[in-house]
Amino acid sequence: MEKMEFECYTLSPLDGRYGFIKDELKEYFSEYGLVKYRVYVEIQWLKFLIENIECDVLNQFHKEDMDKIESISKNFNYDSFKQIKEIEQTTRHDVKAVEYFIDHQLEKMDLGFLQSFVHIGCTSEDINNTSYASMIRDGLQNVWLKKAQEMADIVDDLAIKYQNIPMLAHTHGQPATPTTIGKEFKVYAYRMNESLRHIESIQIKAKFNGATGNYSAISTPFPNVNWPEMNKKFVEEYLHLSFNPLTTQIESHDYTCHILDGIRHFNNILVDLDVDMWLYISMEYFKQIPVKGEVGSSTMPHKVNPIRFENSEANVDMSNSICMSLSNKLPKSRMQRDLSDSSSQRNLGLAFGYSLQAINETKNGLAKCVVNEEKLAFDLNEKWEVLAEPIQTMLRKYGIADAYDQLKALTRGKNISKEAIMEFAHSLDVLSEEDRNTLLNMTPASYIGSADKLVDIKVK
Repeated sequence: MEKMEFECYTLSPLDGRYGFIKDELKEYFSEYGLVKYRVYVEIQWLKFLIENIECDVLNQFHKEDMDKIESISKNFNYDSFKQIKEIEQTTRHDVKAVEYFIDHQLEKMDLGFLQSFVHIGCTSEDINNTSYASMIRDGLQNVWLKKAQEMADIVDDLAIKYQNIPMLAHTHGQPATPTTIGKEFKVYAYRMNESLRHIESIQIKAKFNGATGNYSAISTPFPNVNWPEMNKKFVEEYLHLSFNPLTTQIESHDYTCHILDGIRHFNNILVDLDVDMWLYISMEYFKQIPVKGEVGSSTMPHKVNPIRFENSEANVDMSNSICMSLSNKLPKSRMQRDLSDSSSQRNLGLAFGYSLQAINETKNGLAKCVVNEEKLAFDLNEKWEVLAEPIQTMLRKYGIADAYDQLKALTRGKNISKEAIMEFAHSLDVLSEEDRNTLLNMTPASYIGSADKLVDIKVK
């Protein structure tokens, strides 16, 4: 099937229109990825037992053959996946199909005597929760965090690039104390990096303790083994995950919720930037670079629409909706186990995927924007009333109790000219010559406080 033909029949844009996102995540969050991780966990469990448990059957194994066993997961490919899916047609159980697949591979290697130790003492959720934990860890580290960090770095670079360009600020949509383009980008860079550090600090947990979390099955044949300690070693040293010592049949999914909430928070910072950029473009503080051949409107030829930021906003909404749905669902399970979390978890990739698409859209939107310094300077020169703040603050220094009210009467709700504000400042005999000159030499463009210096703050 040709690519275009395939795309026209997809249900999710992540599989079609945004297919490159699928290509980045498919090794982790696809059905193939899930099955691959299940095989990996089963093989690591067998390896762990061979290396740590004394038993007549396991003692038959020659340690130099360990590479053979590990090759079952290391060499996992589409043919392996296909075989497992064919077995599943009979078993109607996806984890059991993985066990039977490994049994067949061991048989072909003349290691059939190990078959009884494949999946021994395990419930399906022991395999599934560790597989999902591994895929979340790897998908997060190898794809999402990298892309999100790239986004934060781009914003930080823009902060440095526009460090000294003054801009009229707006609070409540009204002209306010001026700032700089660079400082406003720096705020977003800082917020994004703080959000990413929080996500990175979350421990990805796993359990490996049997059908109701009590190690009952594995303790029966091996009663003298401290299984809580042994399985902690397995989870941490063989799977490189954090061990959850107290669970029911399922790992509680709390860490998954924390990660999803973290992604949702990063998404919200991203969309906050999107909306601000959309507004700045509408105010002509930024111009968009036209791309040859692109069309902004089907009827208005002049238009260059901020569609990248709008598309990002839409994809954030999709990602956040899935994050919220999963975060609300996953922590709840009837008594020791129900299966509703299983179907829910299969949508984890969508939460990551729509977030990645939002990041890509914002990147592309920023790449098409340039600062309109002429418009910025014009607006600043039209709003001399913003200097009411430094003037009344200077008067307070001299004990003028009604300083605020004086400037309120002069400027509130009015467009004040440069001449009017300067005339008022010049009339302030209470001020020292130095302080009066400070006000007389001030312009809206120069009244930026430490905005330019704040850009130098390190955000990582």
